[in-house]
Amino acid sequence: MICAGLLLLFFVLACGAAASSIQSYIGDTVHLSGYCPTSQTVYLFLTGPNLPANGVALDNINERADQGGFTQVSVDSNDRWQYDWGTGSIGGRLDAGTYTVWAVDGPNDLANLNQAQYSMISVTLSEPGLGSVSASNSPGSTVTVAESEPGILNVSSVPEDASVVVNGNYQGRSPISIPGISPGTYSVNVSRFNYETLSTTATVESGATTEVTATLRPKTGTLSINTTPEGANITLDGVFAGLSPLTLNGVFAGNHTVNATLEGYIPSESVVSVIADQSVTSTLPLAKPAFSLLPVSLTPIPAIVPLAACAGAIILFVFFRPRKGL
Repeated sequence: MICAGLLLLFFVLACGAAASSIQSYIGDTVHLSGYCPTSQTVYLFLTGPNLPANGVALDNINERADQGGFTQVSVDSNDRWQYDWGTGSIGGRLDAGTYTVWAVDGPNDLANLNQAQYSMISVTLSEPGLGSVSASNSPGSTVTVAESEPGILNVSSVPEDASVVVNGNYQGRSPISIPGISPGTYSVNVSRFNYETLSTTATVESGATTEVTATLRPKTGTLSINTTPEGANITLDGVFAGLSPLTLNGVFAGNHTVNATLEGYIPSESVVSVIADQSVTSTLPLAKPAFSLLPVSLTPIPAIVPLAACAGAIILFVFFRPRKGL
C-alpha cells in the first residue's frame, strides 16, 4: 500500500523552488533522497514510455523489475537514503516523455505494490534544445529530490482514558503519542462513555510535534427526587439541592448519591444512576424512630395517707391520777 509517511517525497529544484514533479532533460543527473524507517534497503524502479509495464531498474533499463531488476540503495542509521540517477547512463536511451520513479521498501514491482510500502514521483524528460518549462533546469544540471520527514501527533483529553480515532482509524486511549505521521491535515475524534464526542482537525508538519487537547463535556439527564413525607432537605453528592419534591435538570450522567433529612425522621440515603438525555425519578421513604431517648422531668407528687392506716403505729399512754379526798 502507498504510505506517504514512509517515503513521502518533495522535489526541490537547484534554484530552491519546489515542484510536485521533476521536469528536466535527457542526460541530466537527478539526485534522489528519501526517508525509509521500515527497511535497510530501498528498491528503485522506473515506469514510462516504451518500458515494460512492471518497470525497470534505474541504472539499467534492460533489467526488468518483475524479474528482480531493481536499483538497490542502502538506508543509513538515520533512516535516510540517497541516489544520483544519471539519465544518460542507464544501459540504453530513454525517449522524451513523462516517467514515474518508484521507491519501495522491498523487491516489489508495480504489480505487487500492495505487499509493500512505497512512494513515487513523476519525471518529465525532454530532448536538450527542444525547449522546456519554467521549472526545468539547464542541460547537465542536477535536480534534487528531498523527503518530508514524518511528524508526531500527541492527543490528550480531560478526563483521560478516552478513545482516540484519527482519520477513521482507532489509535488507542488518551493520552497517546502517535509517531510517524505524514505531514498533512487529519480528522481527530475523541470519545468517552457518558461524554459528548469531540471532533476536530489537526495539522501535522514535517518533523514537528502537534498537540491536541480535548476537554470532553459530560452528557446530562434529569433527576426528580421525592420523599414521604415531603419537605425534606435534599443534598446531591453532598451539595444542598433544595426541599422535596424537586426536579434537577442538567445532572451529569452516571451515579450520584442523594441524601434526605427531616426533623423527627431517620435520614435516608440512596444511590441513583442518571442516564444521558433521559429523566430518572428517585423516591426516598422517611421513617420515625421506634423509641425515644428524650430526657424526662420528674415532679414529686405529695401522698395523702389515711389516718386509719397509721392506727397501728400510734401508741397511747393513759395516766390515772387518784381523786383528792379519797
